[in-house]
Amino acid sequence: MSLVINGGHVPDHWAQKSVGAPAVRNGLERTGVVNIALVNNMPDAALEDTEAQFFSLLDAAADDISVHAQLYNLPDVPRGDRVQEHLRNFYLPVEELRGQRIDGAIITGTEPRQRNLRDEPYWDTLAGVFDWAEECTASTVLSCLAAHASVLHSDGIERNPLGDKQFGVFEYQRTRSHVLTDGLPQIVRFPQSRWNEVKVSALTAHGYDALDQSTDAGVNLFVKNKGNSLFVYFQGHPEYGSRTLLKEYRRDIRRFLKQERGTYPSLPHGYFDAAGCELLSDFRKVAEPHPREETLAHFPETRLIDSLQNTWQTSAMRIYRNWLQYMLAKKATTSPVASLAPAVRV
Repeated sequence: MSLVINGGHVPDHWAQKSVGAPAVRNGLERTGVVNIALVNNMPDAALEDTEAQFFSLLDAAADDISVHAQLYNLPDVPRGDRVQEHLRNFYLPVEELRGQRIDGAIITGTEPRQRNLRDEPYWDTLAGVFDWAEECTASTVLSCLAAHASVLHSDGIERNPLGDKQFGVFEYQRTRSHVLTDGLPQIVRFPQSRWNEVKVSALTAHGYDALDQSTDAGVNLFVKNKGNSLFVYFQGHPEYGSRTLLKEYRRDIRRFLKQERGTYPSLPHGYFDAAGCELLSDFRKVAEPHPREETLAHFPETRLIDSLQNTWQTSAMRIYRNWLQYMLAKKATTSPVASLAPAVRV
């Protein structure tokens, strides 16, 4: 495996995957070490899936680079008892990052509860993490809500509510050359799952570089140098697995059937094939008129799984490979960055 989890505590899903993995992949010796803090703020239902998604993506992208990762959490994100126990076992409190220098960070989003992000209970802590990352990382990736929160914090750019959830897999045209997009095709596809957006006009007015554009979904990838760090923003989720959107769609249907949301969720864009769309249309005809949670037992999940394709994985790996190489190159021109904790290879 190219990924090493720091601190001696490894989530079970990754430890099981990593048993017996070779220390050197494809006969290549390691070219260097990149240390990463993964600040995982995802809600309880998605927390462990998000760990697995980022671990798998980093491991696949790393190849001959050793990536040392440490999990961190914000104490102000509301959590249930089971997830609190998971955090105690496998995460460090984000306060321990204060004063630490590290090669890179990944900061995930979470499910917003407030219209104004500044009203979220974790806002002050998250803003402090952004300030730390500007000074103490070579580069930081910000995903979905974390991207929206960062541009609001540093440049006052407000997110804009959408008429419906931006949900599915969308095509993006590369709009300019950048080290992060080297080796990518001109057209790439990436998943989206959000109710809000930041507009490219507002971003460019404040010095951000938009690296792609979609006629259906706006900008996905944009960057800006902040302090000592290259901030890399994704409005979407290149880390998603092939089944992630299916799980989210089923979750949204369940909320409708439990009458926790007023409208039946729209079908994910560009995700299911024609046969899958027909299956889901038939299910909607039964479920929508008389919402009851028991109806979910007839959701055709097993019939849909075989048709799902991860059409964005290659592009996601290329971007993250470029990101790791960028940090390795920056590291070579500056003083060495110490690992945050003793590393245990799994």
